Amino acid sequence: MAETIPKIKIENVVASATINQRIDLIEITKKFTHVEYNPKRFPGLVFRIKDPKTAILIFSSGKMVCTGGKSEKMAKIAINSVVSNLKENEIKIEKSAIITIQNIVASVDLGGKIDLEEAARQLSNSMYEPEQFPGLIYRMKKPKTVILIFSSGKLVCTGAKIESQVKNAVNNLHNLLEKKNLMLY
Repeated sequence: MAETIPKIKIENVVASATINQRIDLIEITKKFTHVEYNPKRFPGLVFRIKDPKTAILIFSSGKMVCTGGKSEKMAKIAINSVVSNLKENEIKIEKSAIITIQNIVASVDLGGKIDLEEAARQLSNSMYEPEQFPGLIYRMKKPKTVILIFSSGKLVCTGAKIESQVKNAVNNLHNLLEKKNLMLY
């Protein structure tokens, strides 16, 4: 029984935001040469920033979606940075962005192998169809997350809204796998 705390790596934080006003996306394309906007293909404008390295989709409704953040804080910094950048370049924005974290995706290595056939039998709320997908899909009720479990002992946790939920979900699952003797070290 290994009593190590699994190392959790946040891969992506998706945050949505709104400034509760309409935005002229054409005006943004005139003032920022690095943005991508092709309204025939997609209604949003893509505003990429290098620090923190993220992409923010901006819609004419004033709604935004930030992807690529490696923490909740980073996603919030990225959105606020873009809003400031727009204001500094005379894009009229009256309010601060209201930001909501939508999803946190994290990867984990438990450091041992897992018998997925046996795990599928013992874990309720799980689905394992190796012909379709190599991992076991485990739907955790508390905290509400979905964890993909691979025989290598690697996990992908998705659906958390705050970083502590990722930690709780991974620790709960790890303890459950240990308790049911499903971890092979």
